[in-house]
Amino acid sequence: MSETVPKIEFSGVTKSFGPKHVLCGLDLKVPAGKSMVIIGGSGTGKSVALKCVLGLLAPDSGSILIDGQETVGLGAKERDQLMRKFGMLFQGAALFDSLKVWENVAFGLIQGRRMNRKEAREIAVQKIVAVGLKPETADLYPAELSGGMQKRVGLARAVATTPEIIFFDEPTTGLDPIMADVINHLIVEQVQELGATALSITHDMGSVRKIADYVAMLHEGKIVWTGPVDALDDSGNEYVEQFIHGRAEGPMTRRVA
Repeated sequence: MSETVPKIEFSGVTKSFGPKHVLCGLDLKVPAGKSMVIIGGSGTGKSVALKCVLGLLAPDSGSILIDGQETVGLGAKERDQLMRKFGMLFQGAALFDSLKVWENVAFGLIQGRRMNRKEAREIAVQKIVAVGLKPETADLYPAELSGGMQKRVGLARAVATTPEIIFFDEPTTGLDPIMADVINHLIVEQVQELGATALSITHDMGSVRKIADYVAMLHEGKIVWTGPVDALDDSGNEYVEQFIHGRAEGPMTRRVA
């Protein structure tokens, strides 16, 4: 990876919930302009790591740098400024049912950037078309869309504010293989067009191979392997091997009562 300042850098990040230790010294560097995907089993801390960098959860200890700036413990005003760098595609699209599609896409422009509705709508329609939907989709409500269309709208919203960093939380969950591949292609296309840095979490190895430049394996709250996506199949790491091949036997096998 590049020796320049990482876009995102986790150093010794810990997070516990009562007696449950979720992050146990997370160290990870995400290079600027690259796509990093965190893989790992359920309950290993992937979502918690994402929530910590977004500021939705406060780490118990450790550092999270964005462009070299410490973000742990930021005040409300500084956090608000930082959030302007971010775009997010949520696992379930997380669209507002009461708003039309274009209003969902333009939400960050109107509420965050205070842009007038006419200009925001124009940008929203451009983004809606960019993710492969027809312009008239803009005036529909989320309930009128299929799951795949909702994911596309979620992606359009994630890129509408031209973010520097985009987070993807299980972007293909609930989609059939064909639509999942369509979404993966759109993610790559949109991230490259923006020149953005991407940080994703997913169980879907098809997504990993499609959207990642680098991959990090999270196990028991720590990164146990990281490297280029092309090195996945020759990682030499027993945790990675078990995960990518979906094997029942291996170091991550849990006892079932």
